[in-house]
Amino acid sequence: MNSNIQKRFKAVKLSKTFNNILDSLVLRDKKTLDLGCGYGEYLVNFGRGSCGVTTAKNEVDYGKENGVSIVYGNVEIIDELKLDNNFKVIWANNLFEHILSPHAFLIKLKVLAEEDAMLVLGVPVIPRFNFLLRFKKFRGSLSTSHINFFTKDSLVLSVERAGWRVKDVRSFVFKSVFLDKMTNFISPHLYIIAENNKNFKYHNKKLKEWENDLYYQHLLKITKQKNEKYKFDIQKER
Repeated sequence: MNSNIQKRFKAVKLSKTFNNILDSLVLRDKKTLDLGCGYGEYLVNFGRGSCGVTTAKNEVDYGKENGVSIVYGNVEIIDELKLDNNFKVIWANNLFEHILSPHAFLIKLKVLAEEDAMLVLGVPVIPRFNFLLRFKKFRGSLSTSHINFFTKDSLVLSVERAGWRVKDVRSFVFKSVFLDKMTNFISPHLYIIAENNKNFKYHNKKLKEWENDLYYQHLLKITKQKNEKYKFDIQKER
């Protein structure tokens, strides 16, 4: 194994934060979809049947050579990939800030998730106190490779408005929930723990805005609100 890859696996295995997440959410036994999985350094710690998705072919090749289930694909079109549709958990860490359409991404996850699936979304956040941005540790959210930027509150709203019920928001730096909650306001990286809202529907005002626009019909199909006049496949029209 390449020494740099080895270091990545070792760092994850020794990560107190990740081990706190595994233990708290009991993820070691759960079938998990790992989005933006890298070489599978997180993936190998999840339950049987877990699978990762990446756009890096060398990571897919690594998975094949080492018995790690990694699929080539773009998570922005996750609903079009040939994957199982009964994942208990969807894991996406350091991904949400990079994708073009965060809302559409969250809606499309419902295609692959079980009705009671859990979403674990790890995202760097802008600190509540701006002066903290003077320190390197708190500037991760502003990386030049990021195209989306969130505070804790805007992140929670983004997840909820895409049909996921937020159950918890923590850094998981501490095993203690109390200590985590006490330090949330200065944590540079937070994890949203959310449950699939299987009954989610867009508000009628939004339906009115979208009723004559073909572009949004694939999202409405997922929420079972698709306009009946669009019976053809949107992908065939592109």
